Amino acid sequence: MAQASRLAKDLTLKGSSTTIPKLVYGTAWKKDQSADLVYKALKHGFRGIDTAAQPKHYNEKGVAQGVQKAIGDGIVAREALFIQTKFSPPSAQGPTVPYDLDAPLAEKVHQSVKSSLELFTIAGQEPYLDSVVMHSPMQTIEETITAWKTLETYVPGKIRTLGISNTTLTTLQALSAQATVKPSVVQNRFYEDTSFEAELRTFCREEGIVFQSFWTLSGNPRLSKARPVKLVAEKAGVHLVAAYYALVLGLEWITVLDGTTNEAHMKDDLEGIQAVGTWAEGAGASDWASALLSFKELIGED
Repeated sequence: MAQASRLAKDLTLKGSSTTIPKLVYGTAWKKDQSADLVYKALKHGFRGIDTAAQPKHYNEKGVAQGVQKAIGDGIVAREALFIQTKFSPPSAQGPTVPYDLDAPLAEKVHQSVKSSLELFTIAGQEPYLDSVVMHSPMQTIEETITAWKTLETYVPGKIRTLGISNTTLTTLQALSAQATVKPSVVQNRFYEDTSFEAELRTFCREEGIVFQSFWTLSGNPRLSKARPVKLVAEKAGVHLVAAYYALVLGLEWITVLDGTTNEAHMKDDLEGIQAVGTWAEGAGASDWASALLSFKELIGED
């Protein structure tokens, strides 16, 4: 997909040559629709997929089937994709778990990664994952480091980059200080209850860590329809959601998890980001700068 603007351009992840698209297709809670929706998302131009080895909320097998079908049909090559999954700790799992609950922590991680790699094996190719994220910190920082160090043993071969989700700034700082392979991504909620993770995002920007926002739309019913969003939508000629996502991306070093199940919205979101980016770098530069400043004020960002 053409990337004419800075706003829509992929980001290169810290410590690697791996790139991540600005919009990543989120696959939580899609159950039996997972394969079909992932296939449609890839058909419409998504090149990043986020899933998890957590059957409670994700159908990782279905996601992999959608990816394999898209590759098999010639829609996309594996090397053009960013595939991210997660190691989910026992506390986040349901009755079906991708590892032995009685195994030591390191072995749980190994079993989870092995399961994910098997699912995302493309015929004739060595399997790899572009990113594996710890779904949340463990109960202690010591356990978090143990799980992380286990994941590090796969980098850069089977796993290209690592990240952490649902983390506090304190835990992220401790992990960053002790990790050999530094976090490349942090996936957290972006909403008012966490002050839009302003402090954590500042740390991420300073450290070259990409912040992956989730609950971006569903957690912000007012913000997503605020005045600067409406201004960008009107001036750039895009839908409100695309204008809103564009403003979030304008905060920099951010990608957005987009989990729409509507094919028209898949297309609108991707094309809308491109359209806003082109407009913002051209005739709309002044209006964009003003809207982005207003948007930052709404979320309490300097």
